[in-house]
Amino acid sequence: MNLKQLEVFIAVAESGSFSRAAELTFLTQSTVSQHILSLEKEYDLKLLDRTGKGALLTEAGKLLLVHARRVVEEARDVGTALTRFRGLSEVELKVGGSNIPACYMIPECIPAFRDKHPGVIITLLQGDSRETLERLKREEVEFALVGTRFTEKKIVYKPLALDKISLVVPAGHPWSGKEFILPEELITEPLIFREPGSGTDRTLREELVKAGFSPQHLKIAMCLGSNEAVKQAILNGGGVSFLSELSVKRECERGEMAVVRIRGLDVWRHFYLVTLWGRELAPAAKAFVDTILHWFQAE
Repeated sequence: MNLKQLEVFIAVAESGSFSRAAELTFLTQSTVSQHILSLEKEYDLKLLDRTGKGALLTEAGKLLLVHARRVVEEARDVGTALTRFRGLSEVELKVGGSNIPACYMIPECIPAFRDKHPGVIITLLQGDSRETLERLKREEVEFALVGTRFTEKKIVYKPLALDKISLVVPAGHPWSGKEFILPEELITEPLIFREPGSGTDRTLREELVKAGFSPQHLKIAMCLGSNEAVKQAILNGGGVSFLSELSVKRECERGEMAVVRIRGLDVWRHFYLVTLWGRELAPAAKAFVDTILHWFQAE
């Protein structure tokens, strides 16, 4: 069975005539007859009674007609769907993001993208960097933005803008008015860390070790699973923490938090746009990637 045979069968069934079906399908009458015979032979059932009044459906033919119409209609919808897909109309785009990109970078790009492509519905799946990469590998998202780089096969990393991770304290903290503190002062305060798997956590631990500080020697009060949870803990007196400056910009402008410099310790990291090696992005994904690259040029 193929689509053409079903189209011919529908034409015969609806017109009640082999000759009329030939006209409708732009085929010869003998070719129409061959298509019907092929279907009857494949299913070993008589589908049409050839009478003096024309071609009449048998009970088996009536059943096939119901399904044939459905199949042909679905097949015609394929072309429409792909045309919309290519033209970025009525398309859902699934994007992954670790905490900082998902909260502060990707949403910033969406309005500009939607202005050009209002037919694209963006679904953003958020997690830490490790979870986000796993989603990409399972092809649950077409691309993602993460805050750290792991050694992964078949993952392509494209650096985006740099981000500075700084010590953040609540307003009124003794350190908030200082120009800088010394590294050894860190051991006197309870610190709030992000969960393992977070790009912020991984970058911070690596830089602390380089600066001669083992995280085990610090007073780690808690590990929290999101950037927002860490900020709320700071605001409620739970301790101080190292956070992306991008994520605390508004709180600092409102005077709720302050960034504290540490002599000899500067923690920077790239954000990365990650894709699967060898996989071509869908048109909607490619268009959104272009928007992101324009918005956050690599530094």
